[in-house]
Amino acid sequence: MAKRKISIESIADLLKIHRNSVANKLNGESAFSIEQAMMIQETFFPDLEIKYLFGRDRR
Repeated sequence: MAKRKISIESIADLLKIHRNSVANKLNGESAFSIEQAMMIQETFFPDLEIKYLFGRDRR
């Protein structure tokens, strides 16, 4: 997000939810719905796969 200058506020505006809700989702306290994840990917990261953006790090 930082590399592309995408703010929590811009995601909140896209999803029509409060910025704190986006922050909670990004911090893993709650989850994005598949529809929300697809909207974020299509709008801000069309060149990246959704699995890359929202997959769990399995190290």
